Amino acid sequence: MATAQQIKNAYLDYVLTHHEKPKSVYSFVKKLKIPESAFYEFYASFESIEKMIWFDLTTETIDTLSSQETWTDYSSRDKVLSFFYSYIEVLKKQRSFILYCLKHHPPGFSAPAALSGAKSIFENFAENIIQQGLENGELADRKFLTKKYKDALWIQFIFILNFWANDDSTGFEKTDEAIEKGINVTFDLFQKSPLDNLFEYGKFLSRNGNLREKMRF
Repeated sequence: MATAQQIKNAYLDYVLTHHEKPKSVYSFVKKLKIPESAFYEFYASFESIEKMIWFDLTTETIDTLSSQETWTDYSSRDKVLSFFYSYIEVLKKQRSFILYCLKHHPPGFSAPAALSGAKSIFENFAENIIQQGLENGELADRKFLTKKYKDALWIQFIFILNFWANDDSTGFEKTDEAIEKGINVTFDLFQKSPLDNLFEYGKFLSRNGNLREKMRF
C-alpha cells in the first residue's frame, strides 16, 4: 500500500517532468498501480498535495529556528530576518517545485492557492513575533496600523519568494540583500518615530484643553 510520502513524491516527479498536473486522479494512480481509494486516504486532490508541501517547508523552517537555544534572545527584527534566510535555504531543496508553482500563477503580490496552508502558519508565527516586539517596546503600538503589521510581513514573504525565483546571482546573493533591505525597512516603519511622538503630544494636548486655556497670558 502506498504511503503519503510515496504519493507526494510521485506527484512531484510527474509535474516536474510534464510541467502540468496529471489529467485525473484515476490516470495518476493507475500509473502508480494503486487503488484510487489509497490516494484519497491521504489527499483530497492534487491541490492538497501542493498545499501540504508548502505547509511542510514552512513548518520545518519555523520548528528548526524555534528549537535553537538562542532563539528567545533574538529581537523581533532578527527573528524575521532569520526566518527568511533559513526559509530560502529550505526552499532550495524544492526549487523546481517552487518555480513550477509560481510559473502557473499570475505575477504580483497575491499568493498561489497552494500557499494557503503556509500563509496561516506564517501569519501565526509573525503575530507572535509582533506581539513580542510590542510588549518589549521594540515596535510602536499604533491604534489602526498595528493589526496590519502581519499583512506587511506577508507582502514581504511574497516579494522575497518571487525575487528568489528570478534571482540568477551566484549563491542567490541578491536574495540575501533583498531580505536584509526589505525586512529592515519594514521594521524601521514598525518602530516608534518622531511622528509617533508628535501624535502622542497632540493627543495629550487634546485631553488637556482646559489646562491650555488657563495657561494663556
